[in-house]
Amino acid sequence: MELLSSGTAAPAIAAAFLSSVVEAVEAFTVVLAVGTVRGWRPALTGTAAGLAVLASLVIVLGPALNRIPLEWLQLLIGVLLLLFGMRWLRKAILRYAGLIPYHDETAIFAAETRDLAEIPGRSRAEWVALITTFKAVLLEGLEVVFIVIAVGAGPGLLWPASIGAAAACALVLGAGFFLYRPLTRVPENALKFGVGAMLSAFGVFWTGEGLGIHWPGSDLALVGFILCFLSVAALLVRLARPRTTPWPVA
Repeated sequence: MELLSSGTAAPAIAAAFLSSVVEAVEAFTVVLAVGTVRGWRPALTGTAAGLAVLASLVIVLGPALNRIPLEWLQLLIGVLLLLFGMRWLRKAILRYAGLIPYHDETAIFAAETRDLAEIPGRSRAEWVALITTFKAVLLEGLEVVFIVIAVGAGPGLLWPASIGAAAACALVLGAGFFLYRPLTRVPENALKFGVGAMLSAFGVFWTGEGLGIHWPGSDLALVGFILCFLSVAALLVRLARPRTTPWPVA
């Protein structure tokens, strides 16, 4: 399946790596909270179960994608990736504009530990802890799997994108367990801002390919789309920020 040439390898790998960092940080916060409050057995069991389900989905969905006609697959992936990227970009814009609070891993960790500590009964608490980690790993992992499959759909890009995602997860987990605290220093909003623009750009590019549009400059159009999304998003942040002085009354 030839969707993109090797010229798109760098943005594809970067998108897979950076988005996986964000998702892994969010999943790790929950796993660390469960392990700290309720022990590492339910935390690791839930994590392993979530990873097993994700692996099964990849094994099943991988061959199934090859049976979809190329144009349909391009259009489907493009639309979904555009919607996914715009969701990330929208939240990043609102946070930079000061309209919604920043994603705070420390606050999330505190809330998770408080809720887990209040669960009565040892047996019930372990089940809740296991399900909590399973859900966190599965939900965040599903987004990683989708991004890897989507940005790695070009010729020879699936394995590099997969390696980029795996490296991001290994980096986050290694740093997290070494520091043994939520990774609050990871600039999640900045990552979501950049990755949202990249995913949106891939979405526009592949949607056009699925509709039979031949972009000027071929793969270079992708770089242009990324720059356009970043520029427009930066302008929207500036326009959306509350004004320090009220509008004059006529």
